[in-house]
Amino acid sequence: MARQGVRRRDLLRGSAAVIGAAGVLGGASQALGRADAPEPSLAGQTILITGSSSGFGRLGAEHYARLGARVFASMRNLPRPEADELTALAEAEGLAIEVVEIDVTSEDSVARGVGAVLEATGGTLDVLINNAGIALGSPIELQDMEATRLIFETNTYGPHRMARAVLPAMRAAGHGLIVQISSQLGRVIAPGLGHYSPTKFALEAMSEAMAYELVPHGIDVTIIQPGGYPTQIWENASGLGAALRDRTPEEQLAAYPELTAGMGEARGGGGTTDPMDIPNTIADIIASPRGTRPLRLAVHPGNRPQLGINEASNEAQLAWLGASPFSPWIRSVLER
Repeated sequence: MARQGVRRRDLLRGSAAVIGAAGVLGGASQALGRADAPEPSLAGQTILITGSSSGFGRLGAEHYARLGARVFASMRNLPRPEADELTALAEAEGLAIEVVEIDVTSEDSVARGVGAVLEATGGTLDVLINNAGIALGSPIELQDMEATRLIFETNTYGPHRMARAVLPAMRAAGHGLIVQISSQLGRVIAPGLGHYSPTKFALEAMSEAMAYELVPHGIDVTIIQPGGYPTQIWENASGLGAALRDRTPEEQLAAYPELTAGMGEARGGGGTTDPMDIPNTIADIIASPRGTRPLRLAVHPGNRPQLGINEASNEAQLAWLGASPFSPWIRSVLER
């Protein structure tokens, strides 16, 4: 059967190229309106971040601590060089950063890690940043159950485990903030990216439900939707993709030549955008008054294709539940 309107030489080679065509790689970094904005103070804030070994998590741990926060930077598989480097930096600069071991795919690890944080703080926590995440590109058919379980355990179930672990302390305190690192691809879909969008779509829905439900407890939820940034996720995705390619039957790989060419090959992504856009945005959110923080923020200096969907979703929710018994919760979240 002919492929309507599509010539093979025009198609993308590999999932990283697909992301670029979806408009999420972006161009040169911009200040995102922060050029003249003063840095907020995070003095007195206690912050727990997952996935702090690299990328947004590592940059954020340093940034929030420099703004005065006490930061618990979690990562898995301790000891590891990234933890030693972060601890040495904290000691050299006098920053309040403590490394904690948490593997978000493990219920026991989450319980131990969060328990250690709450013990250190006397049972309180102001902010949870669910940053840990992975990407693993390929056509959906090629995503075997090993790949599927891993990405859902990390990107969806992990944030759920973390929220369940910290919410009792936040509810007892009557305040708190959960920041969920989603993606543009939590609202729009490109072919060849496997279960990445499904995990982020689920994270978006779970987070919005939590945002409504937590209004009576004084706890805010904000979803950050980054576009493409040059972080470690690209290299990690290449390794995971190579392992998936090696265990996939050749006939399945051959069925999707446009999407499997170059699968697992090392390649960068994110263009020349500045990953500090994300920690800067999150710091502003943390410093904002409770009850004023937005449900969603699309963060990228280039294309943000999800904006129309965000707006339409808000309108649909308000039209459906804006006059219901849940109206105070819905409006409190969506009309900020």
